[in-house]
Amino acid sequence: MEVWGDRALFTRPEMKVERVSYDVPTPSAARGILEAVYYHPGLVWRIDRIYVLKPIQYQDTAQKQESSFIRFTNIRRNEVDVKVLASDLRGAAQGGTKPLYIATSDNIQQRAAMMLRDVHYVIEAHFDMTDKANPSDNPGKFQDIIKRRLRRGQCFTQPYLGCRECTAHFGLWEGGEIETIQETRDLGWMLFDMDYSNPASITPMFFRAQMVNGMVDVANCEVVR
Repeated sequence: MEVWGDRALFTRPEMKVERVSYDVPTPSAARGILEAVYYHPGLVWRIDRIYVLKPIQYQDTAQKQESSFIRFTNIRRNEVDVKVLASDLRGAAQGGTKPLYIATSDNIQQRAAMMLRDVHYVIEAHFDMTDKANPSDNPGKFQDIIKRRLRRGQCFTQPYLGCRECTAHFGLWEGGEIETIQETRDLGWMLFDMDYSNPASITPMFFRAQMVNGMVDVANCEVVR
């Protein structure tokens, strides 16, 4: 799957207030993009590799303004600092009077965010069948549906690059050599995904991301909790 967009924000969880993006998409963000194109309870997506097709510029130089580079940029975003709680919903259902809305004029906060601009990636993935698949479902059927949707630009929900306002454009990578950047870098510890096996204790999982010649191998990484 080929993915590109004007902006991306793959938030680092260690940053508490101001949002700072990872250098490349996280596996969970890549999985979310695929699920936005085609979601079915009978399959689960597995990310194998993420290919970076543009060099990443870190310093503020004249070259940084060219669209042939992925570059970091700072913006300010309006966010709210509260959320409607499930306990508030239960209380309203039982006759409570607490308002079930968020007044942005009272709860708005302006925060800085370091985002990526002009991103371009290729996501290589596969899927496994689950026990929720119908008797008529099979891998060949799912594969045909997914490729058709990618070619036509169809999606279940609008895919995004880390945050809702970062719209992702996508298409099917039709094969052939992927011309990645020739750069090798240790990207440090990166969020892999969330472990939802115990709903009472959802646990984050991390891996040591290594970009080798523009490719991040997710299939053969060691995941820690």
